[in-house]
Amino acid sequence: MTNNNRNRPFSSSSKKPFNKNKRNKSQARQKPTVKPEDVKIVLFNKPFDVLCQFTDDQHRKTLADFIDIKSVYAAGRLDRDSEGLLLLTNCGKLQHKLTEPKKNTDKTYWVQVEGEPSEQALDALREGVELKDGMTKPAKIEVMPEPEVWPRNPPIRERKNIPTTWLSITISEGRNRQVRRMTAHIGHPTLRLIRYSIGKYTLSGLNNGQYRVLQGNKV
Repeated sequence: MTNNNRNRPFSSSSKKPFNKNKRNKSQARQKPTVKPEDVKIVLFNKPFDVLCQFTDDQHRKTLADFIDIKSVYAAGRLDRDSEGLLLLTNCGKLQHKLTEPKKNTDKTYWVQVEGEPSEQALDALREGVELKDGMTKPAKIEVMPEPEVWPRNPPIRERKNIPTTWLSITISEGRNRQVRRMTAHIGHPTLRLIRYSIGKYTLSGLNNGQYRVLQGNKV
């Protein structure tokens, strides 16, 4: 007895039927398109010891303790032990634009470091230094007066008889804890780090723990 199916050529009728539900589920997971007039960006002055997320199973402070706006997502991150500007938006395209490394968006940090870096050490940061994950791009580094900012809670730990210096550091990269690693590389650990600006957005007029919403043509 022969098996008539053994040598039968493959036919289109033997293909699995197209599952429309898969496409529908994929489309449902995509963020809805936001009209230009409905695009929002939230400028938040993040306090020290706050996570850049809205939930935490360890009951630490999160964005939900300060921001009561629904359907906004952080565009980038800011470490728990860092302070200053964090941007959130309801627009996926804007979120991508603000975080895409190829866009080379400048980010300026006010950084209090231990000791008094020499001009030679600062020039090294300006030209780029070798970290574990490769060379950093050239950075803009300037010594600055101590800024008039809110007191940190808890205060930084300063060592007696060792001065501190405030630096303005502008980079266009976004590596993990990059600024802290850069200052440590030249022998001047970061004691306090405040992000002042991301592109055209700044902390100006924004108290610590407060946020401002821009919408539509103001974004």
